[in-house]
Amino acid sequence: MWPRLVANKILRKQLGSNNFVADFPSNEVSEELILETPSVDQPSSNLTSTVFNHHKDTNTHKYKVFVSTWNVGGVEPQEDMNMEDWIDTSSDIYVLGFQEIVPLKASNVLGSENSKICMKWNSLIREALNKKRHNNINNPPDFHCIVSKQMVGILISVWIRSNLRPFIRNPSVSCVGCGIMGCLGNKGSVSVRFRLHETSFCFVCTHLASGGREGDKKLRNSNISDIFSRTSFPRGPLLDLPQRILDHDRVIFLGDLNYRISLPEATTRSLVDIRAWNILLKHDQLMMQLKEGQVLEGWNEGAVEFAPTYKYCPNSDVYYGCPPGKKGEKRRAPAWCDRIIWRGEGLKQHVYSRGESKLSDHRPVNAIFTAEVGVLRTLRGYHSFFLSDKLDRVSSKFQVSSTHNFVWKGRSTSLKL
Repeated sequence: MWPRLVANKILRKQLGSNNFVADFPSNEVSEELILETPSVDQPSSNLTSTVFNHHKDTNTHKYKVFVSTWNVGGVEPQEDMNMEDWIDTSSDIYVLGFQEIVPLKASNVLGSENSKICMKWNSLIREALNKKRHNNINNPPDFHCIVSKQMVGILISVWIRSNLRPFIRNPSVSCVGCGIMGCLGNKGSVSVRFRLHETSFCFVCTHLASGGREGDKKLRNSNISDIFSRTSFPRGPLLDLPQRILDHDRVIFLGDLNYRISLPEATTRSLVDIRAWNILLKHDQLMMQLKEGQVLEGWNEGAVEFAPTYKYCPNSDVYYGCPPGKKGEKRRAPAWCDRIIWRGEGLKQHVYSRGESKLSDHRPVNAIFTAEVGVLRTLRGYHSFFLSDKLDRVSSKFQVSSTHNFVWKGRSTSLKL
């Protein structure tokens, strides 16, 4: 029975780069809108050849990107959970990554994804980002989900401000399992890529190997190497899209990376008690990897000025193991397991902080970036078109779901939240 279950799980995981949930069929909408725009006001002046010209004349625009990661420990969120406590609502792009949205037991690892939990998180995100609309249902939503993808307990959900929606192209996903037998999804990554105007983005939501024993750090490094080598995206019809994570213009790596502090537990706890972050960070395994550059050469992280995010007692501000637990009980020293790092020019980090929700034994971590994006000068004249009522007339024929539905890519069946 085990070989059959494992084979089925692996095959289901490889369904393809377009197997994700979104508010609308993103790729078809944005491609056709951009290429057909001139026909509404005037005859096309060969915009297609301009868009795909190899010698593109571009301006640089800047957009605010909010990124968050949170290991929720298999705990289902309450219906009245207020996500505004840790989501900044003034950004243009939102990337929210979760780990352990379901308990990592055999039935979840080997069985089908629990889409109800995924939809519940997305519903809470939608409510937080589009709160203004709830006061007047006639107002259009401020944000749309362009990609939501789950692999076992890992979930990544990407949202875009509505006036940027027509400029999103080629969204796709790639899942890599690094868990049981080196291939199942209890550990691994879900990566999302898309192109905004002329700039490619890649966001990698990860859950790496756990453990604070000798040798566990090497296993985490091995997970990262596997993710970089096995993640693959389609090249697109013109074969001009990046295929690998590191080939994208802007790359952000987020998740429960599980790196620990290489000090004795008692020493770590005493330094945490006096908030000696600088001393602890000198022994932080991820910091050491960033400096050594073995698997993370060229990656950056903002200044860590917040307390370790793991491991807390349930519904408490007290770290697990303080005071000492029962004899034989596992003791896990505090650590900065939850991190956000980035790579590539054109990204500037402004905020790096943690939230204080007590839902799980981890605390959420947030970052806010400014991302530089190349915009074709040719399309600047059509900017007013995309913000006008003419866009509504063109795009109405593509409207396949209400703001409270999600649609499987390439399918007409809507999933009710």
